Amino acid sequence: MTATTKSGGEMDVRTDGEYLDFLAKRLDEFSRTFEEFMTHHVENSGFGAMAVGMAPAVLPKDSADKARVRVLTDELNRLAGALMDLSGVTGVRLAVQGAGVLDPFVNWQRMLEPKPLLDAPVVRGCCLQAAGRLEGLKAKAEALSSPTIEPSLLHPLVWAAAQRLWNDGHLRQGVAAAAEALSGQMKQLTGRNDASDTSLWQQAFAAAEPQEGKPRLRWPGDPNDQDVKTMQAGLLSFAPGVNMVIRNPATHVAEDFTEQDGLEQLATLSILAKFLDRCVVVSVDGATTSPAEHVFPEPAGEAKVLTRENG
Repeated sequence: MTATTKSGGEMDVRTDGEYLDFLAKRLDEFSRTFEEFMTHHVENSGFGAMAVGMAPAVLPKDSADKARVRVLTDELNRLAGALMDLSGVTGVRLAVQGAGVLDPFVNWQRMLEPKPLLDAPVVRGCCLQAAGRLEGLKAKAEALSSPTIEPSLLHPLVWAAAQRLWNDGHLRQGVAAAAEALSGQMKQLTGRNDASDTSLWQQAFAAAEPQEGKPRLRWPGDPNDQDVKTMQAGLLSFAPGVNMVIRNPATHVAEDFTEQDGLEQLATLSILAKFLDRCVVVSVDGATTSPAEHVFPEPAGEAKVLTRENG
């Protein structure tokens, strides 16, 4: 059984732990409400039963609180609506001769009709069986689950820029806005906006010494340490590469992608943003500052009108 996700893909609700929890909670509410409903009714069965099979399977007590019964009936119908997928998810349904396959939760009121197709024990039994199957499905979903990316836990600069567009379903534009915000941070750190973004990333992490008006971004630590050298060389390739393969297509190519694609790209931008936070800015006079010493404006969260750049 599948449902359509926000990004247009299909999700198997039988392996979605959050939805299974929702069904389990609503089923518990349904069961408890049903039991209260039955305190105002008697089962038309056993010794003294009248017209079994013709009269309703459940009859109101003479002492029943009619106002409360109406409230409980409304609540059971509301919960039955919330449980519209339960029978399909759990496979709990009834084959009734002459009536076909019956959803016992949505059709619970059939026990109150003449020639009833359900009775109270059947409804209770179906509730118990569905609850047990939901437990099994939740255990299976947990066993099959894999780590997921939580957008709100990405680097604040990245998610703040992407959030509004992302939540409105504009995934590509959200990625473009996040990438633009990250490039903007690099430009503020270096005080430069005189070349394409890719070129500026390359110059920021270049091994050459700083020049007038061209400070460098350096991975912290002893520049002669091999690990520091490796990180510096990696950032020289990684940062411009991220700009070329994420920012540029998201900005210039009008092609939507899946939610998973977008999350992976936002996560990559978040990694670069966190690396950038740790770097120091080295000026031509040897002065160094860290990104934490700079004050950045709050990202707007909206895509800007961008011009195509070379590289």
